[in-house]
Amino acid sequence: MLLLSPSPSLSTPTHPFLVKHNLCSRDLTRTMLKHKKCRIRDKFQPCAFATSEPTSQNGFCRRDLVLFGLSSSFSLIFPTLGSLAGEELKMAPLVDEINSYSYLYPVELPSKKFLFKWVESRKPERYSSAAPLSPDARLRIVSERVDIIDNLIISVSIGPPNSQFLKTKDKKTWIAKDVADSVLSDKSALRVTSSQRMAESSVLDAHSSEIDGEPYWFYEYLVRKSPTKTAQGSNLYRHYVASTAERDGYLYSLNASTLNKQWDKMGPFLEKTVASFRLIPPTEYYVPPYKDPWRFW
Repeated sequence: MLLLSPSPSLSTPTHPFLVKHNLCSRDLTRTMLKHKKCRIRDKFQPCAFATSEPTSQNGFCRRDLVLFGLSSSFSLIFPTLGSLAGEELKMAPLVDEINSYSYLYPVELPSKKFLFKWVESRKPERYSSAAPLSPDARLRIVSERVDIIDNLIISVSIGPPNSQFLKTKDKKTWIAKDVADSVLSDKSALRVTSSQRMAESSVLDAHSSEIDGEPYWFYEYLVRKSPTKTAQGSNLYRHYVASTAERDGYLYSLNASTLNKQWDKMGPFLEKTVASFRLIPPTEYYVPPYKDPWRFW
């Protein structure tokens, strides 16, 4: 498992390894600028730079992403969306080799002198020892980072499909809304039925995209939060965007969220994170979810 945190830029590297990846970083930046309009249904379409195999157009692959984790001097720059279209957004990669996935998360808006204040609340860990999201422990959080000041959460969960919604094992036939319902039906700490858990959530949009020959399902949803003394109305929600992929009979899902009142400001950054989520080729450190499912160490 490799984690990358933002750090000040280094002087021009002289080691061949660093020279190679410095050039790769510049190629990646040009490619991302070229593909800045690439989004699913104008929401969070995965861009071409994140494909698993290298191409002559982008010169970037999963192997490069893993190698990025070996040096803390690199950050990735994206043009932001919406009202902040003129801004630059720096993002850093996270690579979890235990569960074999990767994604990018926002770290800085340089022109605004704004830094995201991430804290790693759950370090990546194997499915068997991860925190359950429901009493039956089907769906579990394998990693999580939070920005408490800005009310942001990014988490990755793993769990088996719910046969109530996904009635066939052929994932090529799965409908995005059914995948979203399958994940959300297991996402509750309350001892309630699947239908009651789903009542806590409202799916706004769901659609799929094929990436590297594998289906990814993207969805956007709201989760009703409990009223507080300062917010007693019925419109207290967290606004989520998510991406799910299947491997080894399990659903891997990245969820990114903020309070609904902050969505216009923070939503575009979270959409970029969700669009970057990928299952990567397993290494020797990969632990499949079905291996020793009740081993807690």
